[in-house]
Amino acid sequence: MVNQHSPAHPDTAPSGRSIGDYRTLAVTVDVDGIATLTLNRPAALNAFDLTMAAELLQFFTTDALDDGIRAVVVTGAGRAFCAGMDLTGEGNVFGLDESLRPTAEDFYAHYDEPPYQDGIRDTGGKVTLAIHALPKPVIAAINGAAVGIGATMTLAMDARLASTKARIGFVFGRLGIVPEATSTWFLPRLVGLAQALDWVYSADIFDGAEALRGGLVRSVHEPDELLPAALDLARSWVVGRSPVALALARQMLRRNGAAPHPLDAHLSDSLAMFYTSIGDGKEGVAAFLEKRPAEFTGKASELPRIYPDA
Repeated sequence: MVNQHSPAHPDTAPSGRSIGDYRTLAVTVDVDGIATLTLNRPAALNAFDLTMAAELLQFFTTDALDDGIRAVVVTGAGRAFCAGMDLTGEGNVFGLDESLRPTAEDFYAHYDEPPYQDGIRDTGGKVTLAIHALPKPVIAAINGAAVGIGATMTLAMDARLASTKARIGFVFGRLGIVPEATSTWFLPRLVGLAQALDWVYSADIFDGAEALRGGLVRSVHEPDELLPAALDLARSWVVGRSPVALALARQMLRRNGAAPHPLDAHLSDSLAMFYTSIGDGKEGVAAFLEKRPAEFTGKASELPRIYPDA
């Protein structure tokens, strides 16, 4: 599938803060607030290492919260998206403490405390949880190889677009390890249990066309049209939209879809509807009646709480 696209806007950093103090990432932000985050280890096929994990956490938990960023598009430098975990490091390549022997009870009770926080918790899972928690759309533009964590990190994003050169694989069985990065929660919800099991059991590499048939990606594009298509999609989602309404809708769809009863959705959307109706909703209604573009002033960094435990 090849989409028509408009010319990309020039990249500019949000006022008051520069983007790009990273070793493994490159980040630019255009005039519409669309951040392009590029995994930037092309000589290593953008393999995921502990530095990249820390920098992705820094971006998604801190830098991306800047209200000058409205959406994020993630892609890879060179011919790969991310070829998986960098397996060339010394010691435990996943950064885990092999001296520990946690019981399930102890780990579940103290997972966010030393020594489990850094010694046991999966680094890729910390990244995908940060992507999941971000109150803004995130889109993957899978330009090449996306294997292991290169595939699973995209599952927490809101959409995946693939190049005709994309090669995707959940290859954990070949390495004697299990699917990570919270993928056992996301993948069945995206493609269904049967398809998820097939891809994980086979551990095969497949192309964008199969990913499209299986429901993993939204569309497939020629290589030079992939990133413009992803940027255009992000722009269509956020330009002229209330950042507050968008963030709350993202939160509700992700959480309420797994709620045990529709009452949970009713309670949260009642609060969200109330607070948006007295905020950006007033401007949205006025703009509709006056037949003019809305000028929303709400900020994703100032969301009302609509769940008592969040």
